[in-house]
Amino acid sequence: MSPSEKVYNPSKEIVKRALIKSMDEYHKLYKEAEDDFEGFWDRLAKDKIDWIKPYHKVLDETSAPFYKWFVGGKLNVSTQCLDRHLDKRGDKTAILFEGEPGDKRAITYRELSNEVNKAANLLKNQFNIKKGDRVVIYMPMIPELPVAMLACARIGAIHSVVFGGFSADSLRDRIIDATAKLVITADGGHRRGQPNMLKPVVDEALKDGCESIENVLIVKRNKEKVNWVDGRDHWYHELINDESNVCEPEVMDSEDPLYLLYTSGSTGKPKGIQHSQAGYILWAQLTMEWVFDIQEDDIYWCSADIGWVTGHTYILYGPLAVGTTTVMYEGVPVHPDPGRWWKMIEEYKVNQFYTAPTAIRLLHKVGPDEPGKYDLSSLKILGTVGEPINPDAWIWYHENVGSKKCPIVDTWWQTETGGHMITPLPGATPTKPGSACFPLPGIFLEIMDENGNKV
Repeated sequence: MSPSEKVYNPSKEIVKRALIKSMDEYHKLYKEAEDDFEGFWDRLAKDKIDWIKPYHKVLDETSAPFYKWFVGGKLNVSTQCLDRHLDKRGDKTAILFEGEPGDKRAITYRELSNEVNKAANLLKNQFNIKKGDRVVIYMPMIPELPVAMLACARIGAIHSVVFGGFSADSLRDRIIDATAKLVITADGGHRRGQPNMLKPVVDEALKDGCESIENVLIVKRNKEKVNWVDGRDHWYHELINDESNVCEPEVMDSEDPLYLLYTSGSTGKPKGIQHSQAGYILWAQLTMEWVFDIQEDDIYWCSADIGWVTGHTYILYGPLAVGTTTVMYEGVPVHPDPGRWWKMIEEYKVNQFYTAPTAIRLLHKVGPDEPGKYDLSSLKILGTVGEPINPDAWIWYHENVGSKKCPIVDTWWQTETGGHMITPLPGATPTKPGSACFPLPGIFLEIMDENGNKV
């Protein structure tokens, strides 16, 4: 039997530490959701979310398909990600950041909370950002990006992150569609050893049709010279230190919008997807626990860009909701050489690594033997996201990065779903190269023909 046809079972070591330890446990959980759908979500929502005010109804179907979840419930997602951890995890590292030039920061939960509160106060006091206002964020992969997102969540503003590789036209379209009030950006970042400028793209985007934008807040990152518009443009570092690190969280309804994110447009014009508060953060947390089997002392790394939904859910909101340490990297995987990621896994002792098949194929092509030069023994679980993974890439990933001991969770989902839909579970699912396997508990998969009939 060839490696691509083989079925790979979880090792005893992985099963021992796993939250879901067998297919029997998976089927039991799946059946619980089938038999008592509302009871299943009621149990999990009460267990996982720190409610400011409890909900009085799990699911309101009266305006279907516009369903309402956890009706009457009040919460704030920033407190779910920060405040509730401060007593026990205040000094634990929340974000391990590494810039492409090699600069590093380790930010604790307490430090992150302080920065988020100061940024939230800045948005309110300097720019009059209120609950429901839209804020477009166009930034490199630096810590101020998650700070800005959480600051918006703190005060009830709706963030719309735009991938830093998008053009001025794409940025303009998203600003206009959201009628955003503020753009948060940076002078630029670093990519492939060169400055990657963002502020000029913002300037170009704002030349036409963006009348809703009142101000531009700029983080100084690569220190390159930028054009300046007096009265509109403001340096982040000049304003942030004047703000208090205490900001009371806005009380948000379960169904209030948390963020807007536009689809890639791969199958047509980009669509603005809106995710709400409670359902989104519950699923982000649950999938982190089920799919990545996060333990208290784990170091977790998703290599995506936060400009995509993968980065929203599995770099920021999911990892912080479960109180883990999340790694954040600014640059490309092959700078200065194809060993960059493997060196980081060795240095930070990463336990879960989540990346895209495109990156795996690139690293297999340009540095097939590079993983063997580094100590990757800390790895417990590998993941793939964004597209199907071909069996050859899966096998190289399994054998050379995971040393034949790490299960691969090949996850299928969409911007629209906000989190995993179909995926193996590391301690339970027998896996096969190229297969995403089974739907998660609470997700009911049906195959239809072109007329909508089950097949």
